[in-house]
Amino acid sequence: MRWIAASPWLPRCVAHERARGVAHERALTVAHERALKVAHGRAFSAAPRMSSDPRPRPAFADDLSATLAEAFRLLSRGVADRRHGFHTPTLASIGLDGAPMARTVVLRGFDASTRTLRIHTDGRSAKCAEILAEPRVALHCYDTAAQVQLRIAATARLHAADPVAEAAWAGSRSFSRMCYAADPPPGTPIPAPLPAPTDPEAGRPNFVAVTLSMRALEWLWLDAAGHRRARFDFAAEGIDASWIAP
Repeated sequence: MRWIAASPWLPRCVAHERARGVAHERALTVAHERALKVAHGRAFSAAPRMSSDPRPRPAFADDLSATLAEAFRLLSRGVADRRHGFHTPTLASIGLDGAPMARTVVLRGFDASTRTLRIHTDGRSAKCAEILAEPRVALHCYDTAAQVQLRIAATARLHAADPVAEAAWAGSRSFSRMCYAADPPPGTPIPAPLPAPTDPEAGRPNFVAVTLSMRALEWLWLDAAGHRRARFDFAAEGIDASWIAP
């Protein structure tokens, strides 16, 4: 075994090393505390601040008149804005075999004063035969952004050669008119896909405007603070409005 001779400067070296170790540990502790403060500050600043005042509820949340006005506003927007959820509602009718039938349609018009909606179709389609047999139909609309659903009970009427049809055809674009120029009629079995029509005016004999006169409207609004559901029944003597359970 080899012994190291004692040296007068050895205690000072040991003390110096110990001091350096203590200083290093303190530096690490300070750096760690600073890192925690920075991380905590970032997490705190990134977290959403809770407002002392809750977000104000819209007027239609607790007012039936405002609810109906909002429903009509959304329907009007659905006509004007092709990107709006109400622009392409679902129309349901009763099939000739008695089974329910549903399809997506395009909302072309809405008159709030008469509570009448308008869509367009091909007079050779199955839905026209179904409406002639049973004019009571339903229209379903849903807006994902507003989280509003409408269920509309209506009476449908076909317009093929009257002022309603003429005005609707005059307001249609060439691209839309092409939809009614296809041959053979919609739903006919074919051996292979057909080329697109090229003459928009060829679709006029097949064009039909369908007006939907509201009989009732059911509103559903989804909200974390409380869902709202209401029903409006329309009659000649007035509107029967009531809240119903969501």
